[in-house]
Amino acid sequence: MKQFLKMTLATICGIVILGLVMTLFFVISLVGMVASDSAPTKVKENSVFVLKLNGSINERSEEGTPFDDLFGLGDSGSMGLDDLISSIRKAKDEENIKGIYIEGGSAGFDSPASAQQLRDALKDFKKSGKWIVSYASDYGQASYYVATVADKIYLNGEGTIDLRGLGGKGEYYKGLYDKLGVKYMVAKVGKYKSYVESNTLTGMSEYDREQREAYLNGIWDYWLKEMAEGRKIKADALNQLVNDSLMAFTACEDYVKAKLVDKILFPEQIKDEIKQRLKLDKDDDIEQLTLADMLNVKSKKKEKGEKIAIYYAYGSIVDSEAMNMLNGGGHSIVGKTTAEDLRKLADDDDVKAVVFRVNSGGGSAVASEQIRHALKLVKAKKPVVVSMGGAAASGGYWISSPANYIFAEPTTITGSIGIFGLIPNFSGLVTDKLGVTFDGVKTNKFAGYETELIMGKDTEDIMAQLQTHINRGYQSFLNVVSEGRGIKPEQVHEIAQGRVWLATDAIKIKLVDKLGSLDDAVKKAAELAKLDEYHTAKYPGEVNWLDNLLSKDNNGSFLDAELRELLGDAYLPLIQIRNDIKNNSRVQARMLDDIRVK
Repeated sequence: MKQFLKMTLATICGIVILGLVMTLFFVISLVGMVASDSAPTKVKENSVFVLKLNGSINERSEEGTPFDDLFGLGDSGSMGLDDLISSIRKAKDEENIKGIYIEGGSAGFDSPASAQQLRDALKDFKKSGKWIVSYASDYGQASYYVATVADKIYLNGEGTIDLRGLGGKGEYYKGLYDKLGVKYMVAKVGKYKSYVESNTLTGMSEYDREQREAYLNGIWDYWLKEMAEGRKIKADALNQLVNDSLMAFTACEDYVKAKLVDKILFPEQIKDEIKQRLKLDKDDDIEQLTLADMLNVKSKKKEKGEKIAIYYAYGSIVDSEAMNMLNGGGHSIVGKTTAEDLRKLADDDDVKAVVFRVNSGGGSAVASEQIRHALKLVKAKKPVVVSMGGAAASGGYWISSPANYIFAEPTTITGSIGIFGLIPNFSGLVTDKLGVTFDGVKTNKFAGYETELIMGKDTEDIMAQLQTHINRGYQSFLNVVSEGRGIKPEQVHEIAQGRVWLATDAIKIKLVDKLGSLDDAVKKAAELAKLDEYHTAKYPGEVNWLDNLLSKDNNGSFLDAELRELLGDAYLPLIQIRNDIKNNSRVQARMLDDIRVK
């Protein structure tokens, strides 16, 4: 018995000791990875920056974990446009980097404007006299658009280029809701305010069709022009080719004939191509730098002069930290938090000007007004310049309007000046189909109005008052734009009505001051602040990888992904109902949909 106890105790001790050793090893490894991750990257002679166009590309990076490189995820998943552009600029200034190798793919950009901005950065890189080469097994449309800036484009054998144009078909759920016994009630202002249409119509309204055709054709024409210039072909010929052929099914040799690619090569051949450019022997290794490497390369430009703050506001505008499940979670602009940040910038004497970087299709009107008011406080003390990203529409335009000056990218969509309230009514399902009835007492007529809206049959009086509330909100929106842009409210109304405008058209109606990049906005801010020397600082500060890993938003995103897989095609309409019930008392200033491209 004693021997058995000894063996048992020894086994337990062994397990405990092993666990402690493994834990210690893990901690040491983690510390080592964190330390190596923060260590500056030394750029070797004759290096190449390898830019992989895979995963999703969003306005700003979300810090990854030290394990990303270990598992080969360093250049995949989510990448920030800010990191990509800053890395390209470092590569331009770093004399040991001789060129950029674009590994094409099917990157998902958060907007056409993000793809355009990345291409512009690569175009600027070429001014250094360095080369860009692109290669892919398959090019998605947006990735190919970016790749056309390259000196040479190569394609793997049996590869494809999925050029197809912009647009497609959206879902309309009224037929489904009719079968369920759910009716959506709408109070809105703006004939072009189409966000509600997927719930209330079985197809696209003519007003929505008009605005979509206008901005999609505008973006596509811009892309065509740039792709044609990059490939030294005519834009009309390229457009005709896309019209006449399903490009994804085209034979490789036809891509070459059409001058869409220069050669069909296999992986080992593209390595030889790069080695020739670097004047290396066939047996030599290519010194490669990934995006993660480039982020740790010290910039050649030293910070000097006064500080200009760049504040990033991107995602849906919301009242609280609650995750926007309809959009799969992700980054959001929280009204109270953003307003507090802006007030701090207003009081920070070290900050001489603020560039407000907006990429949002809107959201809560209440949160939008909180942010606008805070931005006005900043403007009272120092210049404020807005730089619009992929979208600054509806609530996104609301928060942009007070600025001293507004820049937009050529493919930015903006406007959508209009608001709505969207409320699902379940009386057809709950009472008519399931037989549930409601009764009770109340001290005042509208004591239980929320229940009446969602479950009641007689909602006309409540909806009439909601419409009055929406009308006031729309007038407030007009006044906001009028004050910020120096246009009479009646003139704003003529260009409002919820209509979405492409930036090139928005200039003509004074919603935007000038087409330009984030850099242009920074230069303008410096000019307004009368600064000869300046440097920039990004706000808000990035969340570290551990906090990001443990955040409730991250957990919510995981659960949301599980729901998507479980519900399939039923996910969107059901989550829409859930969110509409949750937010039925909120007035929304939101754009029609997102504009992600691949």
